[in-house]
Amino acid sequence: MKTVVFIPARYASSRYPGKPLVELTGATGEKKTLIQRSWEAAQGVAGVDAVYVLTDDARIRDAAEGFGAEVLMTSSAARNGTERCAEGLAQLGTPPDVVVNLQGDAPLTPVWFLDALIAAMADERVQMATPVLRTEAETLANFVTDRKEGRVGGTTAVMRADGTALYFSKEVLPYVASLEAPPEVWHHVGVYAYRPAALDAYAGWPEGPLEAAEGLEQLRFLENGWPVTCVEVEARGRVFWELNNPIDVARIEAVLAKEGLS
Repeated sequence: MKTVVFIPARYASSRYPGKPLVELTGATGEKKTLIQRSWEAAQGVAGVDAVYVLTDDARIRDAAEGFGAEVLMTSSAARNGTERCAEGLAQLGTPPDVVVNLQGDAPLTPVWFLDALIAAMADERVQMATPVLRTEAETLANFVTDRKEGRVGGTTAVMRADGTALYFSKEVLPYVASLEAPPEVWHHVGVYAYRPAALDAYAGWPEGPLEAAEGLEQLRFLENGWPVTCVEVEARGRVFWELNNPIDVARIEAVLAKEGLS
């Protein structure tokens, strides 16, 4: 199964402009940009044929090429990472069997998350898949705190019994009345795997009302009747967190220090 990893990155984020070039300090005191840390995470995945940074911004292109990444330039018209991946796919001569979209704001994505996602795509019936993680106490508390303070933090997933997605939201679903006895909340990990046909279909659909309201690109698949397979992954003691807001820099640096990640 030929697999490529795309890392979409844009400078003009509405919530955090310039986010891919934000520097994060590792355990040894070394500073690396967010996009470099995401690229290094992709380099550790076995069985991947190529890794590309996708961007429409020359500053990100120059930074990525500076640390050795291959870059594909995409248009500024791409509204989200999946549309950017569809543009990147069109630039490859021979399409791969699977495209993995590793969001450029997820440097703490463990290798085994990506391994599990790629393994799920070995089932030819799966057209699009994404990992989900049972929230542990610290992450759930961060979710609840962010929403109470008016910030958009992580994303939660609600699933059917067969593991396909019912819905994704930036709200904490299901409702958490108390952290003393919380319900089971699934943290959606912002990584996707698609077959080329799924990316081609996605690029032809207009943005739907749920996608527009939530700002979650994967909802376009659900709004158009395509199943999204949720792949359960395990934290193995690692706190997973994405960089969505400036406050997340300290949260991620704390994990880098705790895990001894340079």
